Amino acid sequence: MANSSSIEWTEATWNPVVGCSVLSPGCTNCYAMRMAHRLTAMGQEKYAGTTRISAGRPKWNGTVRVDDNSIDLPRSWKTGRMIFVNSMSDLFHHEVPLEAVQRIFATMRETPRHTYQILTKRSERLEILSPSISWPENVWMGVSVENADYLYRVNNLRNCGARTKFLSLEPLLGPLRNMDLSGIHWVIAGGESGPGARPLRPAWVRTIRDQCVRAGIAFHFKQWGGHIKKKAGRTLDGRTWDEFPRQAQSDVEDHLRPSILARA
Repeated sequence: MANSSSIEWTEATWNPVVGCSVLSPGCTNCYAMRMAHRLTAMGQEKYAGTTRISAGRPKWNGTVRVDDNSIDLPRSWKTGRMIFVNSMSDLFHHEVPLEAVQRIFATMRETPRHTYQILTKRSERLEILSPSISWPENVWMGVSVENADYLYRVNNLRNCGARTKFLSLEPLLGPLRNMDLSGIHWVIAGGESGPGARPLRPAWVRTIRDQCVRAGIAFHFKQWGGHIKKKAGRTLDGRTWDEFPRQAQSDVEDHLRPSILARA
């Protein structure tokens, strides 16, 4: 687990599962593949054997492992934090057994001082496993949608048992018009960053923002992206957008540090 995170919408990361496989276009330049390769080179055995080199770049090789030593780590954190679950994997990957998913959820359920954010591209499995999961109120469940071909993931998300549901439209690779946002509490959008980053058109972001504003849904614009994301910044039409899910806002204010609240 990382004690801090540079991700604008969270405070820390927790990785009880490592490794993944490429599923859809949003995975092409996944930062976690590069990070896993780098951490392996730095001697972190946890990530060893999860990537291969293809066309000169690290890629997931399909190896997925549950890290038993990490499952109980949040219990040792006495101060409540906003925690991004599996920034280096996908909890609903088909190689993660249901029993492991349930153990990870037990840790989240038994540490209500934390708020957990989970993202998946495997929305079908999320919906299938949902009835077998005891969903605590401190878990925010999200799906990643990179273009209109994957909007079906939102329907799968709507059918799961999470109290708070959100969308990560990142890396945004195309326009998303006339989305059905019923039952959704938060939308994050952003461009791709790092080597080979694909361009983000401002009109795509404005369309998403306007849909959120009309629907009264919290909107967070993470970044324009590009090879050097800091240079491009994250200002949209003269301001930053750092909203949190409104139904969970009181929970955020109860235990998040000023560093993240200052962005909201």
